[in-house]
Amino acid sequence: MADVVSFRKEEPAGLLRVERYEPILRITLNNPPANALSIAVMEALADALDAVAADEAIRIVVLASTGKVFSAGHDLKEMTARRSDADGGRAFFEKTMRMAADLMLKIAALPQPVVAEIDGLATAAGCQLVASCDLAICTDTSTFCTPGVNIGLFCSTPMVAVTRAAHPKQAMEMLLTGETIDASTAKDFGLVNRIVPQQYLRQVVDKYAAVIASKSPQALRIGKAAMRAQAGLPLADAYDVAVATMVDNMFADDAQEGIGAFLDKRMPEWKKP
Repeated sequence: MADVVSFRKEEPAGLLRVERYEPILRITLNNPPANALSIAVMEALADALDAVAADEAIRIVVLASTGKVFSAGHDLKEMTARRSDADGGRAFFEKTMRMAADLMLKIAALPQPVVAEIDGLATAAGCQLVASCDLAICTDTSTFCTPGVNIGLFCSTPMVAVTRAAHPKQAMEMLLTGETIDASTAKDFGLVNRIVPQQYLRQVVDKYAAVIASKSPQALRIGKAAMRAQAGLPLADAYDVAVATMVDNMFADDAQEGIGAFLDKRMPEWKKP
């Protein structure tokens, strides 16, 4: 039985559903019908991620959603309503975009891997959210797009995450055309890792998460940090980061236990937080 908790005090049963399954935490966006990333949703998700970062017993996070839309991105109605502000909405727009950027940075900086579980449309900042996660698994009917150009608004902030997940030219294709791509194309582009039939999505994600959660907690944290640290560096600099990480990793308790277990031909017993 899952323990259901909320990290959003003002919304105890609303914007997010957070469920704990031993070392696996599921965070489900619950802002139907579009699961828009309103200020309130982003605040709730940021609070949840802060709580995860402080809990070493959590080894992996699954980010899912309710309904037919994974996330439609920013709440355009919420943003448009602020055009009547004295500054035309500039301060609110800056707050919204900065909050979204900080949210994506939290996912990148989170010690635990984050797996996006997508069933439906991920568009604009919703696509950015998928691209920001470490791994992504979607249904064969899921779709993805960065449609800002269709409404006169280039998806500049989603661009940052999408161009780091997909090949630059393929990412640029999405950004320039605004067209929706299917799951197969998203996998070809590099936005998602795996595609599964809808009826098996939760089962596959749970198994995927359980496999990762069974690995060394120390190695998972060290590995994610190293992956982020070397990404984008010149080749020689990337190897400098990797060499330093491997040397430090050799002194970790789990590395000593894991190597010993391998040599002794037994299962390792990872150190608990």
